Amino acid sequence: MSSNSLPTTVSCNGRDYRFPSQPTVVVCMDGSEPGYIEAAIEAGLAPNCKRLMETGSNLLAKSVVPSFTNPNNMSIITGRPPAVHGIAGNYFYDPETGEEVMMNDARFLRAPTIMHAFHDAGARVAVITAKDKLRALLTKGIEFGPGRAVGFSSEKADQVSTVQNGIDDALGLVGMPLPEVYSGELSEFVFAAGVKLLETFKPDLMYLSTTDYIQHKAAPGSEIANTFYATIDRYIGELDAAGATLVITADHGMNDKHLSNGEPDVIYLQSLFDEWLGKPQAEGGARVILPITDPYVVHHGALGSFATVYLPNDANADELIGKLRAIDGIDEAMNKADAAERFELPTDRIGDLVVVSGQHKVLGTSADRHDLSGLTEPLRSHGGITEQTVPMIANRHITVDSGQELRNFDVFDVALNRCQSA
Repeated sequence: MSSNSLPTTVSCNGRDYRFPSQPTVVVCMDGSEPGYIEAAIEAGLAPNCKRLMETGSNLLAKSVVPSFTNPNNMSIITGRPPAVHGIAGNYFYDPETGEEVMMNDARFLRAPTIMHAFHDAGARVAVITAKDKLRALLTKGIEFGPGRAVGFSSEKADQVSTVQNGIDDALGLVGMPLPEVYSGELSEFVFAAGVKLLETFKPDLMYLSTTDYIQHKAAPGSEIANTFYATIDRYIGELDAAGATLVITADHGMNDKHLSNGEPDVIYLQSLFDEWLGKPQAEGGARVILPITDPYVVHHGALGSFATVYLPNDANADELIGKLRAIDGIDEAMNKADAAERFELPTDRIGDLVVVSGQHKVLGTSADRHDLSGLTEPLRSHGGITEQTVPMIANRHITVDSGQELRNFDVFDVALNRCQSA
């Protein structure tokens, strides 16, 4: 498509975005709690981030709740909350089939993505994600072909094809071996691919989404975290030096969720409901769903700070909410309608009750249903309101309306509409 026929704006889900006049890169740094980058800067390990934050913009935003990967990535890529796009967790109970399933199939997405809208408008787009669980959702609707679109995951970078991904040799492009899933290199590969695609494919719009393996393992300022951010800082410098408009946010924060002895500090909800209702789930009792659950539970054991509960018809919801609120470490317990309104969630995908735990607590089902053997460090996790604050960093000055609270899903609006020209 010639530049003369390209639109000046592109609409998606009720929001208008300016067509980029220069390459624009949006980055989701998975689990990047405010403090990680600052600690690396203080240690003298992140000079590029330091420069961006001083000469560009350094703001904070709020993620959606539940503060998990899938709902926030899909909010970012659609520009709207889960009530619009339908992805309310990584995992949910599908009442239509009676099955608990991963919500990573594109059929669960109820709204078009911004990348899809720009692709249809004639833009060259690229989407690189660390974990393959997000790839189908993030690239839904995009037709891959020579010179039009590229989309793949670090996890399966050795399995790409021109038809499915718009590229036939991702490993050769990046010049790195296939990274391990549980490694910092999985995220590094995303950035390395972004730099190479900016040089070769020259996308108009690119989305890079990493993994939070390091943030689950290590707190801000630790040697592990600082080393990781020092590596990422180099790629951020290269993206900036290439002349791209660059805006970085995160899908959620991260907190310590363990006791003083290092054991996870868990409230086991399924066990509580089995006791309160006098019958287990298998005999018609309550069903507790942990939306943090995904194929990669080694670093969190499926323990997060947000849960939904499906109740039997004869249960007294108000009485159970009262019991939940009386438990130390429960921040919020509410019915479906209240939760959907407060957190902008789809009512048909959150159960009858929603439970949110506090800053240093996580929610589980029952002790015998969680394999914690993969936790080699004291648990750090997310999902609640206390992990909702995330960075919004740009290499340009951002125009923000007075009194406006930025959301992480405003990041494309920021990058395309609110960043001043270089």
